[in-house]
Amino acid sequence: MSILDKCHSFQDAKRAIALGYYPYFREISSEQDTEVICNGQKMLMMGSNSYLGLTTHPKVKEAAIEAIKKYGSGCAGSRFLNGTLDIHIELEAELAKLVGKEAALAYPTGYQANVGCISAMVNKHEYMITDKYDHASILDGCSLSQGTMLRFNHNDMASLEHALSRVDGKNCLIIVDGIFSMEGDIADLPNICKLAAKYGANLMVDEAHSLGVLGEKGAGSAAHFGLTKQSDFIMGTFSKSLASVGGFIAADEELIHYLKHKSRALIFSASLPPASTASVLAALKIMEEEPERIARLWEITHYMLDEFQKMGYNTGTSCTPVVPLHVGDMMVAFEMWKRLGNEGVFINPVVPPAVPPNSCLIRCSFMATHTNAQLDFALDKFRKIGKELRVI
Repeated sequence: MSILDKCHSFQDAKRAIALGYYPYFREISSEQDTEVICNGQKMLMMGSNSYLGLTTHPKVKEAAIEAIKKYGSGCAGSRFLNGTLDIHIELEAELAKLVGKEAALAYPTGYQANVGCISAMVNKHEYMITDKYDHASILDGCSLSQGTMLRFNHNDMASLEHALSRVDGKNCLIIVDGIFSMEGDIADLPNICKLAAKYGANLMVDEAHSLGVLGEKGAGSAAHFGLTKQSDFIMGTFSKSLASVGGFIAADEELIHYLKHKSRALIFSASLPPASTASVLAALKIMEEEPERIARLWEITHYMLDEFQKMGYNTGTSCTPVVPLHVGDMMVAFEMWKRLGNEGVFINPVVPPAVPPNSCLIRCSFMATHTNAQLDFALDKFRKIGKELRVI
């Protein structure tokens, strides 16, 4: 037996490729806009997380170019040693200001922000309580910690209280997504905060999909509910609304100071590149100066949700720009993906293990820059394909 045998015996993806039902690693040869060139075909992008449509904004691109001219292409080291730039400090101050915390700490990716914070904060004989639909990066952070993870049913407060009662809330960190990345619903933060206070637990909110979407200024779900103070850690990513790559943790100054010296994902990773840092700073400024982008995103969201539901699609509990169309069977999801692609619509099928068996879905996500004509074009295709496959 060889450790490599598992690689040679893994045939699932190869079988899907041979059958023409492989929706991953699609080659895009254009910028990430409302329309893209995918495998040589022009397609309407309905599967991007660029919620504010800023990846193509001239000011964002110019900021990245100017940063490379001044700082070069990389930092050649970690933040801990030689990799801290003045624009890193500037960015962290702006992020802390946005989400209403004393300080922030930028990581090279959003994944590392979750892994780095959770694994550093939760030690032996301490606990993490996670929603069953939390993002994989949260679960991996829990796995790398020395603590014990308990899980509660999705947005189920009775289930959360049962988990808290098992550990009496002691030395416990509750971790939830602000907007859940597949379901498109929002964490019940008001009641989560009440339970955290009742049992003396702390709270971490992953704002990856809610930053630039929820809250008056796009600060996320904690701000949306007025619960910034009750949220001990606020995590965010730059790869969605903020048009770049990277992530951050915001918290009280002492908590961030601790992470700077204990978070292995930060200390042992090269720091965020200058171009990425500068593009996030530019995106934050645009988000502040152009609040109409968030307003337009919600206008689109309400329109599309209403139209999908009128057609007869099951959109589950979604109430945000992430809209799942629940189709159940995996082959139906793949067939729908393929037919929509042939009609010029780029979407993402979601199948196990990302969702439970027979709970497959088509994940749609919208951008503030989608035009009404593009939305109606997509709806026509969803109507046509949905009827052909008897999903609606």
